Amino acid sequence: MRRQNGAEEAIGTTSWGIAKSLGYPDGEAIEFDILVNRIKTILDHVNIPVSADIESGYGKDEETIVENVLKLADIGVSGINIEDSCKLNEQCMLLSKIRMALEKSGYKDFYINARTDTYLLNIDPRNETTVRAHAYVESGASGIFVPGLKDDNEIKAVTALIAAPLNLMSVPGLTSCKKLRELGVKRLSLGGALYRKLQSLLDTCAAHIYESQDTSLLFD
Repeated sequence: MRRQNGAEEAIGTTSWGIAKSLGYPDGEAIEFDILVNRIKTILDHVNIPVSADIESGYGKDEETIVENVLKLADIGVSGINIEDSCKLNEQCMLLSKIRMALEKSGYKDFYINARTDTYLLNIDPRNETTVRAHAYVESGASGIFVPGLKDDNEIKAVTALIAAPLNLMSVPGLTSCKKLRELGVKRLSLGGALYRKLQSLLDTCAAHIYESQDTSLLFD
């Protein structure tokens, strides 16, 4: 969860968590309609905005990806995370088409969180992140998601260089929301960490019950 405008809560889905909960690996292994149905279930049970992680868009061409984003907007999704799995110019064209289609359909406030893996891949990260962030914002992105960026000085530098809200992914050593706010970060994603923590707890409890032949820990 995160805070919008300092007052309103929102939920961001995790592609990893949704895939694993259905028995699939991450990486667009599930059909898009299955993802839509799972997100629709979430929407039906909350009264706050929901942003959907759609990885690279669940499509082999721009038209399909644009249609997928509109499907999500039509069921009430307020925003998306989308990865730059293609070249810079191609991603900019895709973002522009998504934004134009959204505005044409009346979704002017739809939030596009553009992910770039420059720090994860260590590709001249600060410079490449800055170049891509500027290009993505000009193409219609609302915010920039940079998993792998975790050094305080680098975070300060990047927030000063890009003109869009910065989203980071929580990893060991990057956990304090208070500190990240002070560094200029606007959004923190958990990725699959919360799901993995819950799965570990379930595994530990199940193992303890089996070994002890006693279920009392479930009621402590």
